[in-house]
Amino acid sequence: MGCMSYPTRVGPDWVRHMVWWHVYPLGFAGADMTGADRTRTAGLDQVAAWLDYAVDLGVNGLALGPIFESASHGYDTIDYLRIDPRLGDLDAFRRLVDAAGQRGLRVLLDGVFNHVGRDFPGVRDAEQGRDSDRADWFRRERDGGLATFEGHADLVALDHGNPAVVEFVTSVMRHWLDAGADGWRLDAAYAVPPEFWTRVLPRVREHRPDAYVLGEMLHGDYTDYVRRSGLDAVTQYELWKAIWSSIDSVNFFELDWSLRRHNDFLDAFVPYTFVGNHDVTRLATNIADERHHAHALVLLMTLGGTPSIYYGDEQGRHGVKEVRIGGDDAIRAAYPPTPTDLSPYATGVFRLHQELIRLRHRHPWLHHARSETIALRNEAVVLRARDGDKSLTVALSLDDSPQMVNAACSQLLAGTADRTGEGWLVPGHRWAVLC
Repeated sequence: MGCMSYPTRVGPDWVRHMVWWHVYPLGFAGADMTGADRTRTAGLDQVAAWLDYAVDLGVNGLALGPIFESASHGYDTIDYLRIDPRLGDLDAFRRLVDAAGQRGLRVLLDGVFNHVGRDFPGVRDAEQGRDSDRADWFRRERDGGLATFEGHADLVALDHGNPAVVEFVTSVMRHWLDAGADGWRLDAAYAVPPEFWTRVLPRVREHRPDAYVLGEMLHGDYTDYVRRSGLDAVTQYELWKAIWSSIDSVNFFELDWSLRRHNDFLDAFVPYTFVGNHDVTRLATNIADERHHAHALVLLMTLGGTPSIYYGDEQGRHGVKEVRIGGDDAIRAAYPPTPTDLSPYATGVFRLHQELIRLRHRHPWLHHARSETIALRNEAVVLRARDGDKSLTVALSLDDSPQMVNAACSQLLAGTADRTGEGWLVPGHRWAVLC
C-alpha cells in the first residue's frame, strides 16, 4: 500500500477540492476600463446571473478580479472598502456572495496591496509635501520622489515597512472575509517583501482560520517566497508557459523539464495552476493548431495544483495581449447579459471542460499528485500522475503517428484510445486519460 505524499504547506482543507472559474468583472460586465465613463453596468449582478452556468461547468469556486473602486482597470485602487461604482455597491456584492454560497461556490477576491492609484487618499499630500494621516504610506525613490510599480506612473508603491500599512492591509483583508469572501489572491506579490505578509497573515488567519491566500508570482523563487511569507500558494507561471509553448512548438521536452520543477514545488506547497488568465494571450490564440487545444486542458486537469479556468476559455475565445494602452481589452472582453445569449458554436469546448472537470472531482488526490514521464519525444508524451497507490496515465499526441501506451491500465476514463495486446494505442493528434 502506497503512502500519501502531502506538500509541506497544504492550505485549508477545502482547497484540495477546488476548481476555480476566474472572472475579470470590469471586462465581463462591459465597463469602461479607461475609467473615463463611470456609468454603472450590470456589474456584480451580471456575474451573479452566470453562477448556474458556472455550476453547470463544474467549478466550485469564483475567483474575481478587482472589484474595489479604482481609477481605471481595477489595479489602481482608490478605495479598498467600496465596490467600484461601475460594478455596483455593497448590496450587489452581498447578493453575489449569497447566491454563490447557495450554490456551493467559494469566492476569492483580488487584493492589490503592492501599490495604489494616484487618487488614493494621501498620495497627493505625499507628492506635495503636505502632512496627513497617510502621507508617509508610500515608498520613496533615492531622489525623494514617490516610487511607482514597474514604471507605471499611475501606480504608487506602498511602503511595506510602515506599521500603518500593515494595519491597513490587515483590516481590509479581514473586512471582506467578514463580508463573505473565502480568500484572497494577492496581486504582484513578487514585488512585496515576503516579511510583510508574516506581519499580516497571522492576524488574518487568527480572525478567519480557513481563509485561502495565494500570491501572484511571475518569476523568482516560488518555494522560498511561500516559505518566507506564509502564503498558502503562488501562481504557477512556469507551468502555464510550458503547457502552451510545448504544445504549440511541438516540443514536449520543454514540458518534461517544467514538470520536474513542478514536482519540487509540490513538495513544499500546492501551486495555483492555469492555462489562461486576465494578463496573458488566450490559450486558443497561443496554440495555433486547434486540434491541440484540448491537450492543454487535459494537462491542467490531471497535474497537481489548484486549477483555474479563465472565463472565455471554456468557450474557446481568442484574444491577444498587447503591450500598449488598452492592450488587455481583447483578453478581458464582455460576456452577454445571461448564458442564454451565448453563441452555440462553442458547445464542444464547453462540454470538454465539463468532462475533464468532472474527472478532476472524481480524483481529488490529483490536487497534490506528482507526475513522472513514461515516454517522451517531441511530438508525444505519456505521463503518470501518482499519489501513493493511486494513479492515472495521460497520453498526448501532436503528430500523425499513433502513440503506444505500455501501461497496466484497464479503463479509458476520457479521450480516445484503442485497446491492443500490448496496451493502448492513442491516435495521432488525440489524447487519452487511462487508469
